[in-house]
Amino acid sequence: MLSASYAARNARLPALVARSASTWANVKMVTEAFKADANPSKMNLGVGAYRDDNGKPYVLSCVRKAEGILMDKALDKEYLGITGLPTFTSAAARLAYGEDSHVLGEKRVAVTQSISGTGALRIGGEFLARWYPHAKRIYLPTPSWGNHTPIMRDSGLEVHAYRYFDKSTNGLDIEGMLADLKDAPERSIILLHACAHNPTGVDPTPEQWKAIHEVVDAKGHFAFFDMAYQGFASGDPQKDAFALRHFVSEGAIAGEGRLCLAQSFAKNIGLYGERVGTFSIVGADAEEAKRVESQLKILIRPMYSNPPMHGARIVSTVLNTPELNEEWLGEVKTMADRIITMRERLFNHLVDDFNSKLDWSHITSQIGMFCFTGLRPEEVDRLKSEFAVYLTRDGRISIAGISSGNVEYLAKAIHEVTKDRA
Repeated sequence: MLSASYAARNARLPALVARSASTWANVKMVTEAFKADANPSKMNLGVGAYRDDNGKPYVLSCVRKAEGILMDKALDKEYLGITGLPTFTSAAARLAYGEDSHVLGEKRVAVTQSISGTGALRIGGEFLARWYPHAKRIYLPTPSWGNHTPIMRDSGLEVHAYRYFDKSTNGLDIEGMLADLKDAPERSIILLHACAHNPTGVDPTPEQWKAIHEVVDAKGHFAFFDMAYQGFASGDPQKDAFALRHFVSEGAIAGEGRLCLAQSFAKNIGLYGERVGTFSIVGADAEEAKRVESQLKILIRPMYSNPPMHGARIVSTVLNTPELNEEWLGEVKTMADRIITMRERLFNHLVDDFNSKLDWSHITSQIGMFCFTGLRPEEVDRLKSEFAVYLTRDGRISIAGISSGNVEYLAKAIHEVTKDRA
């Protein structure tokens, strides 16, 4: 027979279970809440992929043509080598570093295909954790892409931060950034967004990049570039590669093998689901690059053995076929120009049509897919509850979610929730 004390204890269990069931009650699901919203004017500004002006996913014409070429060739499906498709990796390297890059001409770049930009970052983090001869310490901008921290931490690097975004101006805190890079211990690893900084959309000017380079060079830091938006930021792949190429061509960074690059083709060729990217390291000479490539193969082999083929073939065909390459340059500019146009129209509606007294100049000075609006958490909450406009509570919006048909509605909603701001 059960004791009275045992029965009394168990009598309380349902209440305890009921209390513990509320542990995750405050977990928010932006996308799911958006889908369930019945408001016909609802907007999802959290999406991280390009959409056309009708709000639909966009497959580039050059991609469709490349797929047709590949289909006609009836190619096999054999394994690629560990470092991927050579015609792809060489074309990707030329796009990033430049057709006339001296480090490419001197065969000083070790490059491997990766599982898009995320995989490139992980390969880089793992390689540096194993082989970087100095402190395994990496500095990320504040804020940075949310996945940067777990990727680098899980790779075995010690993650730190440097100042980047200035909330008071919604722009770059260049003085704070330079001060933090100067204060970082010598030979630290510095992660830099090459263009279209995610999530802020705030990029340094060419002159500011030169100042950043001077500090990184002087301190002996290692520059780790993440370039996920080449061409998609400004519409010009050459312009968007300025920072990377300046770091390679000036000072002692490239000559001392203090630079690597994570490169993605998700955004600029629209191959989100194909997972196409590269990771590359600049060596001091060709022999060093060969040794680095050998160790990259050893690292990758137990990680995923070898990369997928189809997406790499598509990019290779686009970049290596002159007429398709020209078509891609036009299409990536079209995508970038649509984003730029939506920024301009949102700004104009706020200032000209709704006479907002707030400073919205950062909407047009920022660049790329994302914009840090400066909206406060309580204002974001009102946008969702009163206007069915969904975004993250830090005020970041994806410009790709804005179209000709809803930009004025968004401007009106933003004005309504900010017009009484003190």
